[in-house]
Amino acid sequence: MLIPTYYDAPDHSEGSVPMRGDDPRHDGMFSYITPEARVRADHPLRPIRRMTDAALARLSPRFDRLYSTMGRPSIPPEKLLRALLLQLLYSIRSERLLMEELDYNILYRWFVGLSLDDAVWDATTFTKNRDRLLDGDIAEAFFAEVLAAIKADGLLSDEHFTVDGTLLEAWASHNSFKPKGGSERPPDDPKNPTVNFHGETRRNDTHQSTTDPDARLYKKAIGREARLGYLAHLLTENRHGLIVDTAVTAATGTGERGAAIVMLGELPLTSRRITVGADKWYDTREWVATVRQMRITPHVAASVNRRGGSAIDGRTARHVGYAVSQRKRKLVEQAFGWMKTVGLLRKLRHRGGRLVDWIFTFAAAAYNLVRWRNLLAQPT
Repeated sequence: MLIPTYYDAPDHSEGSVPMRGDDPRHDGMFSYITPEARVRADHPLRPIRRMTDAALARLSPRFDRLYSTMGRPSIPPEKLLRALLLQLLYSIRSERLLMEELDYNILYRWFVGLSLDDAVWDATTFTKNRDRLLDGDIAEAFFAEVLAAIKADGLLSDEHFTVDGTLLEAWASHNSFKPKGGSERPPDDPKNPTVNFHGETRRNDTHQSTTDPDARLYKKAIGREARLGYLAHLLTENRHGLIVDTAVTAATGTGERGAAIVMLGELPLTSRRITVGADKWYDTREWVATVRQMRITPHVAASVNRRGGSAIDGRTARHVGYAVSQRKRKLVEQAFGWMKTVGLLRKLRHRGGRLVDWIFTFAAAAYNLVRWRNLLAQPT
C-alpha cells in the first residue's frame, strides 16, 4: 500500500511561474551610485577617515612646500597617504596588491578619495614619491598632528609613561651578510648560490649585509637566534596605551636604553613628577641614575638575579604607583603586537634606516588612530 505524501505538487507546468530567478549580465555604461552611498553609516572606517582628513588638512601647507610650482600635476599626497594607511589597516602585503584591490574595492576607493570612474595609479608611484615624503618628514608630522588631536580630547596622560623596544627583522637574509671589502667570487649557481658560513666568526664590525647595509646582526635574548634587523622603540602613556614617541636605531646592546633616554628627554617640561615603567633590560645603575637626573622616577622591573643586584630598591618599589606602572607597562606590548601583525612589520618590506624609521612612525600613527576611534566609541 502506497501512502500519499502530505502535499502532491502538480507534475505539469501549465499556468505556473518558475521560481528560479534570471541571471542576466548587466553591462551598463553609467552608474548613479557614489562610493559614499555604498559605505554604511556605522562603518568603522568612517571615524578614521574623518580623523585622517583633519590631520592631512593641517599638513596642507607642508605639502605645498614639497612640490614644484611648474610641471604636470602629480597624484595628491593626501591620496597616497590614505592608501598607505589603508595598507596598514587591512594588512595588505604589497603596494602592487594594494593597487589591484583599490581598482575594484569600492570601500577602498571611498577611503582614498577616488570615484568609481577614476583610474588607479601604478604601484611604482609610491617608489617615486616616497623620497619626497621622506625628505619632508611627513610621517613624523602626521604622527604629531594625530597625537595633538588626541591630546585635545583629553585622552593622554602627561605623568606616567612606559618605554620598550623590539627587533624588526630586516628584508635581508643571512646569505647577504658578507665580509666588508671582501672579493666577490662568482657564484656556482646565480639563482641559488651555495653559501657555507659554518665555523666562520661573523661580527657587525667585520661583516655587512649586501642587501640592506644598515641592518645589523642581533639577538634579542640569550638563547635566541641572531637576525639581521633594526631596533624599534616606543614611548607610550599609561592611561590608554597611546604612543607618544617613536624611534628606530641600529641593533646594538645599548640601543634600547639609549633611545629611551632620548625619547624621555623630548617630553614637555612639567612641574609634576613623571614616572616611566620598563622591563628588566633597563635595570642598570647607569640608566636608572640618568633617568633620575632628568627628574623622572624609574619604575623599572627589578632584576634581582643580576650581578650586583637590582638598581631599584625599596624606596621606589614600596609605593603603590610602582605596582600600577608594572601592570600598565604591558600596554606597550599591545602596540608592538598590532604593528607587527596587522601592520605587517614583523618582517620589513623596506630597506634602509631612514625608510624603516619613516614606515615605523607612520604605523604608530595608524595604531593611534585605531586606538582613538575605539576609545571614542566606548560609552562614557
